[in-house]
Amino acid sequence: MTRSLALGDPGYQCWPGTSALYTSLMPRIAFLECSRCHQHHDAATPQTVCTACAGALYVRYDLTPAKGLAQRNLIGTAAADRRWSGMRRYASVLPDVEPVTLGEGWTPMLRSNRYPNVWLKEEGANPTGTFKARGLALAVTMARHYGFTKLAAPTAGNAGGALAAYAAAAGIEAHIFMPRDTPLANQVECLAYGAHLNLVDGLISDCGRIVAERKAAEGWFDVSTLKEPYRVEGKKTMGYELVEQLGWEYPDAVFYPTGGGVGLIGMWKAFGEMEELGWVTGKRPKMIAIQAAGCAPVVRAFEQAEPASTIWQDAHTAASGLRVPKPYGDYIILDIVRRSAGTAVAVSDDAIFASLKDWASHEGLLLSPEGAAATAAYDYLLSTGFLTPDDRVVLFNTGSGNKYTDVIGARFRPQHAA
Repeated sequence: MTRSLALGDPGYQCWPGTSALYTSLMPRIAFLECSRCHQHHDAATPQTVCTACAGALYVRYDLTPAKGLAQRNLIGTAAADRRWSGMRRYASVLPDVEPVTLGEGWTPMLRSNRYPNVWLKEEGANPTGTFKARGLALAVTMARHYGFTKLAAPTAGNAGGALAAYAAAAGIEAHIFMPRDTPLANQVECLAYGAHLNLVDGLISDCGRIVAERKAAEGWFDVSTLKEPYRVEGKKTMGYELVEQLGWEYPDAVFYPTGGGVGLIGMWKAFGEMEELGWVTGKRPKMIAIQAAGCAPVVRAFEQAEPASTIWQDAHTAASGLRVPKPYGDYIILDIVRRSAGTAVAVSDDAIFASLKDWASHEGLLLSPEGAAATAAYDYLLSTGFLTPDDRVVLFNTGSGNKYTDVIGARFRPQHAA
C-alpha cells in the first residue's frame, strides 16, 4: 500500500518529539523532477528514472512555509531529540515517513594538524563505516514505505554492505551483486547481515547488467545509484552538515572522490535548497571530482569538454569505490563541476597510497583509498596553483580505512625484527 508524500498531511507519521509549529513548517514534496528533461513525476507512487528520457530524478519540495525561518529554529526540535542526533536533524528537508535508521550522519569535521584551512569530513564514522549509509538509509526507508519486500543493487563494495544492513533493519530481502575482487570486509558484512550475495567476475557495470536483466522476473526493486530518487536525498545531508559545521558558510572548495558521484550531486542539491531557504549566502564552493588514473571517465570527459563520459576500458584501481567505468549521472557531475568553476582530477594508485600513509602517520587518520585520493588531489592542486594554502577546503574521506585492511596490507607489509 502506498501513501501520498505531501508532507504535513493529516494522519502522517511525523518525527518523534516534533511540535505542531515545527510540523506545520515542514516543506512538502511537490513532485519529482527529471535532471535531464525536467519533466515532472508523481511522488505518491514509486518511481525509478524519467519515463521520457531515463534521466535521474530529483525530489523537489515546496519550501515556501520554511523560507525566512532561522535554520536553528527549523532544525532545532529534531536536533534536540536525542534519538535523531544524526542526519535526521535535517528532517525538515527529508521525506516525512517513519525512518529506517542506524544513527547515520552528523559525522566529524576534523581540522588538519598541518593545514590550517583544510577540514576532513570523516564519513567513516557512519554505520557500516562509509558514507553509503546515508543514501541507503533513505532508499530503504522509502522502499519500506512503498511496501517493497525485495531490493537489489550492483555495488563496488560499500553500498552493498550498507544496503544489507538497512534491509536487515527493515525486514526486507537484499540481493547484492559485487565484483569478486571486492575487499573482503564488504563481502563479509553482506553475509553477516543475511543478504543474498552474488560475486561476479567483472566490474560494477557487469553487476548492473545482471540486476537489470533479472529484476522483473525476480520481483526486485532496483536501488542502484541514481535509479531511484532517494539515495540522493540521504547523500545531500553531507552538504547541509558541512555548511552548518563551518558556521553556515561555504568553503572555497570541496574535494569529493567520485565513483557514481551521488554525494557530489546530493551536496549541490543541498546548496540550492539552503539558498532558497535563506540559510546560506555567498559563492558556492568549487566542486572537485576525484578519480583514479586507472578509471577516470569523468576526468577524461571534463578535459575533452564533453557533456557526458564514455565507458572506460580495462578499469583498474585499488580504490574499489572509484572503479566505475561510466557513472549513470556523469552528465550531472560534469555540469556541477563546470558550473562551480571546479575541476576533475585523476590520481595514480601510488599517489593514493603515499597520501594514505602520510595522513595516517601525521594526522592519525586511516583513510580509505578513495579518501586518500582526495588528499592526494589536494596536494596536486596546490602544486599547480589551482588552489592556494589560504583557500578553505573540505576533503571527504568517504569510508574507514579499516574496511580495506586486506588492500592496505598488500601495500604496507610489516617489518620483521632481525
